[in-house]
Amino acid sequence: MRFGPVQLDRAEGKILGHNIAGPDGRRLLRKGKPLTPDDLDALRAIGRASVYVAELEPGDISENDAARRIANAIAGRGLTLSGPASGRANLLANALGIARVDAGRLARINEAEGITLATIPGHSAARARQIVATVKIIPYAVPERDVARAEAIAAGKPIVQIDPLPPKTVGLILSGSQSIRERIQSDFTPPLRDRVAALGSEITAIDFISLEDESGEMTLAERLADHARAGAGLIVLAGETAIMDRHDIAPRAIERAGGEVTCFGAPVDPGNLLMVGYLGDVPIMGAPGCARSRKTNVVDWIIPRLLAGDRLTRADIVALGHGGLLEEIPERPMPRGDSGGESRLTIK
Repeated sequence: MRFGPVQLDRAEGKILGHNIAGPDGRRLLRKGKPLTPDDLDALRAIGRASVYVAELEPGDISENDAARRIANAIAGRGLTLSGPASGRANLLANALGIARVDAGRLARINEAEGITLATIPGHSAARARQIVATVKIIPYAVPERDVARAEAIAAGKPIVQIDPLPPKTVGLILSGSQSIRERIQSDFTPPLRDRVAALGSEITAIDFISLEDESGEMTLAERLADHARAGAGLIVLAGETAIMDRHDIAPRAIERAGGEVTCFGAPVDPGNLLMVGYLGDVPIMGAPGCARSRKTNVVDWIIPRLLAGDRLTRADIVALGHGGLLEEIPERPMPRGDSGGESRLTIK
């Protein structure tokens, strides 16, 4: 594609490169339109002798055709194409689901100059009609070879798709001192209930266990087994004190019930004290104290994946470290900025 200035007598039929305003400050001509004789007369009337234009060459694909072809190539199940217009094509979620993105092949498509593909983060929830991916062609046309290369990269397996989030029942087991039972319930239940509901599922059973001696560990193991037998799609543990050690009460109770702990600790803040385990096929999330907050924290990244049926490994959790430093939450008793009286070291 050629792009540059031409005299008005050679501009007819070419694509206007920039918006042009009239003497009153209002837009006279919109960029991207093929120039007509009337357009050229309007330009002469405001004293213009030349104009910047784009002109397609043999082998070029117009911006809208290129955007449509690439969007169709990358899209998998659960998505609907919207557009294209002005070189942009959007992919919208058909229903509530979880986005799956092949980040490696996405990056390869973005290597082509003039072609851009942006998506929501992989494994994040998408509501119905939400834009999950957008293809934007920057110039007014790109070479056919670049479009064909993008189609070849996407061939065989979708780069973006939406997996369904079927409704599931969720069990919530709260723990702590009996004297603050009501406070624990009011702190954790509403924000967790709303998070689960936003993902199409429902907390249908809530237990409270006093973990004041070793009998609490056995009781917790029994409750875990009860929720699993009742058909829970996810069990969430939360309480007065977050899980502090790989051999703390909750991990021990999971193993006592016949389950396994796949990960303790996460490189996400707020949310370092996360635990993930399984009792058979039933996922168990040990929620950090930040689950009290409605601000984004580690549970917002983990719950959608567990409800989608992902069996998370330690590698999955470790990968969250890049981007894992989130905004501070006011509910935390000791914010990360509190030095605790220790001296500060300035790093130059």
